[in-house]
Amino acid sequence: MAKVKLAVIYYSTYGTNHMMATAAAEAAEAAGAEVRLRKCRETAPQEVVQKQDAWKATAERTKDVEVVTPDDMAWADAYLFSSPTRYGGAASQVRAFIDTLGPLWQKGGLADKCVTAMTSAMNPHGGQETTLQTLYFTFMHWGAIIVPPGYTDDAVSKAGGNPYGTSVTAGKPKLDDTDVAAIRHQATRLVRTAEALLKGRS
Repeated sequence: MAKVKLAVIYYSTYGTNHMMATAAAEAAEAAGAEVRLRKCRETAPQEVVQKQDAWKATAERTKDVEVVTPDDMAWADAYLFSSPTRYGGAASQVRAFIDTLGPLWQKGGLADKCVTAMTSAMNPHGGQETTLQTLYFTFMHWGAIIVPPGYTDDAVSKAGGNPYGTSVTAGKPKLDDTDVAAIRHQATRLVRTAEALLKGRS
């Protein structure tokens, strides 16, 4: 059976979601998937980005990561999104990319593909759950198959117990081991579910 093709799509202002997406991509590759790690295009004015040292540093550090396109979505069998929380929803850069997918969605190009999501916020109650839920509402419109981590592994509870998707506190220089374990479980679960669907269709 062919490998699962997974697009890991993220936006990161200060680096947290880049670290999360990278950990997910590594776990998915270890689980046997073919992975494309892609970032959402920056929509903030460059003069704003350049005036904030941490934002500027993240942009420089990730300059070689390719920007996601609808072609990546058409290519993939499964999707993993990682976005910071902005007022209880996904970052505008992620929403801007999603808004480009109308033509692909209209012809059914996003249907029946597995998808999951992760997020971060500055505090434990900063809107993580609503961010994930509103992303899942979008995926429902696509006809995608949502694969949340649920309480399917101890790693979920140890990382804070969010059954909708891994959510971490932003601003740390690196992810905690518990965060990485939850991300790995979520990414592996997504790959295994997509494999099962592909096998059933073959």
